[in-house]
Amino acid sequence: MNIIARALSLIGVERRSADPSWDGAALLRSGGVTPGRAESLSAVYACVSAISETIASLPLVLYRRTDDDGRERATSHPLYKVLHDQPNELQTALEFREMMTASVLLRGNAYAEIQRGYDGQVRALIPIPADRVTVIRLENGRMAYNVSDLKGNVKRFLQEEIFHLRHRSDNGMLGISPVTASRETVQLALAERDHGNSTFANGTRLSGILKFPQKLKTEQRTNLASSWTSQYSGGANAGKTAILEEGVEYQTVSMSMEDAQWLESRQFSVEEIARLFRVPPTIIGDLRHGNYSNSVEMNRVFVVHTLRRHLAMWEQAISRALLTEAGRRTYFAEHNVEGLLRGDSANRAEFYSKGITDGWLTVDEVRKFENLDKLTNAERNQIPSNQDAQGA
Repeated sequence: MNIIARALSLIGVERRSADPSWDGAALLRSGGVTPGRAESLSAVYACVSAISETIASLPLVLYRRTDDDGRERATSHPLYKVLHDQPNELQTALEFREMMTASVLLRGNAYAEIQRGYDGQVRALIPIPADRVTVIRLENGRMAYNVSDLKGNVKRFLQEEIFHLRHRSDNGMLGISPVTASRETVQLALAERDHGNSTFANGTRLSGILKFPQKLKTEQRTNLASSWTSQYSGGANAGKTAILEEGVEYQTVSMSMEDAQWLESRQFSVEEIARLFRVPPTIIGDLRHGNYSNSVEMNRVFVVHTLRRHLAMWEQAISRALLTEAGRRTYFAEHNVEGLLRGDSANRAEFYSKGITDGWLTVDEVRKFENLDKLTNAERNQIPSNQDAQGA
């Protein structure tokens, strides 16, 4: 701990970077696992895209609780348009939520400046790159955010001025991304990828040796290596026949990629990264274990075990940061995941039908599960009496 850090700790201020793992000591060899390097892996990019794009495409609606324990869309509330349509002048709601979710997955945190109108209601959300934010804990226990611009100027925002999404945290302040939590897994996948690139760049074969009957001078070795590389190395020269003279022999000294099980290692890395992000491999295009009969189940697993945590993160962060204490008693935000479960609608219909028939579910309860409004009196009169079970 340096002098500045000690001085801050004495007055109750804790200074932390935007992601606790992106310091020099935490980076591994070969350049370290940065978010950019991690995303250059197709499996990481596919996992991040699958989660962020799916969440961003789901309708995110602000609801108003009604007196009859129902709900209705709060279309007149300023926050409705910010969440559902356009959070700022440059981005649509889909683009904003996709960007923020991807930042959480790759960096552990996502930040946006909250801009309010004269009435205190949220009018816009302006995203802030996570690497420009330093989070500090004040003496009173609340958080503050120091944001650096491109010129190096720093502006401080208070806790109520920043919309902060975080992945799982070990201190309540900053989230830790899956890439950070298991950086060795990503580092191994990067090493395997780089090995393959290097191998293919040299003609899809590993190194070999040229055997000469006599000893070569240093200049001869240099000229020969340069000539051999220019004529026979690289994908463009693959398949060329080498002409060897004066008793020169070519001898391979390494196993082929298949013998070294390189492809199998790459496939295992895809599974490891999918496991890291809790994404079924079939969702990111690994169909070795997928078939028609389990595709619906894999989609359900993706929604329940992958997306649900991130959806709850958004909904609860909106309640915490974008609604007042009084507003939270009346309004709430919720995603509609019905579109993702349509393949399983037949099973849900059978479940609901049995519940209504046996009397342990009402039509209105079913409609609430399906994110639908309560029936009007006119609509209720059209339901057969045996299905309109007590207050349906």
